[in-house]
Amino acid sequence: MAISFNGLGSGLAVSDIVDALINAERTPFTSRLNNKEATLTTDISAAGALKSALEKLQTSMEALGEVDNYQKRSISGSDDFVTLSSDKDAEPGGYNVKVNNLATEHKLMSSAFAEDAAVGEGTLTIASGENSFDIDVSDTATLSEIRDAINDSKDNDSVTATIITDDSGQHLVLSAKNSGVENAIKVTATDADGNNTDAAGLSALAYDTGSGVTNINEVIAATDASITIDGNLTVTSSDNEFANVIDGVTITAKKAHGTDDDDSTLKITENNNNIKAGLNSFIESYNELLELSNNLGKSGESGAGVMAGDSMLRGVMSKLRQQLTSEVSLSDGGSLSLSKLGVEADRYGKLSLDTERLNEQVEADVDLVQEFFLGEGDEGGFAQSFDELMSFYTDSDGIVQNRIDSKQTQLDGLDDERIDFARKMESLESRLYAQYNSMDLLVAQMNSTSSYVQAQLDNMPGVVKQSK
Repeated sequence: MAISFNGLGSGLAVSDIVDALINAERTPFTSRLNNKEATLTTDISAAGALKSALEKLQTSMEALGEVDNYQKRSISGSDDFVTLSSDKDAEPGGYNVKVNNLATEHKLMSSAFAEDAAVGEGTLTIASGENSFDIDVSDTATLSEIRDAINDSKDNDSVTATIITDDSGQHLVLSAKNSGVENAIKVTATDADGNNTDAAGLSALAYDTGSGVTNINEVIAATDASITIDGNLTVTSSDNEFANVIDGVTITAKKAHGTDDDDSTLKITENNNNIKAGLNSFIESYNELLELSNNLGKSGESGAGVMAGDSMLRGVMSKLRQQLTSEVSLSDGGSLSLSKLGVEADRYGKLSLDTERLNEQVEADVDLVQEFFLGEGDEGGFAQSFDELMSFYTDSDGIVQNRIDSKQTQLDGLDDERIDFARKMESLESRLYAQYNSMDLLVAQMNSTSSYVQAQLDNMPGVVKQSK
């Protein structure tokens, strides 16, 4: 490997000279790229902030574009006896509700058996509601084994079996999983002793009121829930829920009214709070966007915003102001706008809501207010046109994202420029070192030649040295 001793021949500080020349090339390039990088990064950040604010504004209007959010119903009157809920089909009004009784699950209990006693051989068929299943019983099966066979049956989804033990022995208890008369338990036996209805053998577990066989005892009767509405309309249900007995209302019975208890009183009212809540959310989001826009686009003696004079920023805010003042034609021949609904702008463009004016419009004709936002038939309303405008800017291929992607591509390209420049500087450095080292070698050779010639001259005959 060749070793170079920079400046040995000439005495020049070759390394310092090369470094100075390289830095003279590098400094303006680095400064230019750093400035460009800072500008691109700032622009990407500003465009990203603008897009986020626009997306928030777009989202705030979405709630006003959902038909299910309009003309809801509020229901009051839930108490210790009933729980109430309602949907849009419920008409405003009031009702009295009395819970006569709750629905119950059927429960049966057998006579006592010894723990190790065989009950009898044959097949038990157990039914509750629409579910029916068979249990095969061997001649040695105990009550516990019958319990396990019932609970483990893959066809059983309606009855649970358990054993209660008292001083007289074990009792098989069958409980219906679902309440109501239609889910009453029926147990029939195909008894190996030939008699399917007596209290001996497997038929000792039979219970079928239809055929008059009640060899096991009814502990809890299967009953439907019952309520009376306004004192004269009585309704039953297999469970404790009464859905759409009153249009759009669900009444869930919790406790039966006693003789001295007042009836439960329910009241249904219109609920159009979504309009006010939606507009307030929209106004808040718009004012946040307005403040951001003012900061990004400001110019003057106090300083300029990072998007001052930016055509994209001016464009989106101009389109928004036009949208806010647009009117929607309605089916009654009139029209509505945000300003008619109480959305006001001050001289700085900041929005606020005149609740009194909004309430007047809603109370006058809430259907027209809904039509303003949603449109009618194939004609979209304000919410749809607003969403289309916002999507032009906020979509993944929208104006703002295209701007961000373009700037990001430029930013990524700066890395390639830095790599190319670094290679260029390496090449320049090598070339400069080669040139200066060649010069240094030439000077060294010249110095050597000079010294040799001088020595030869000093040694020539007749040469007289001068005294010093």
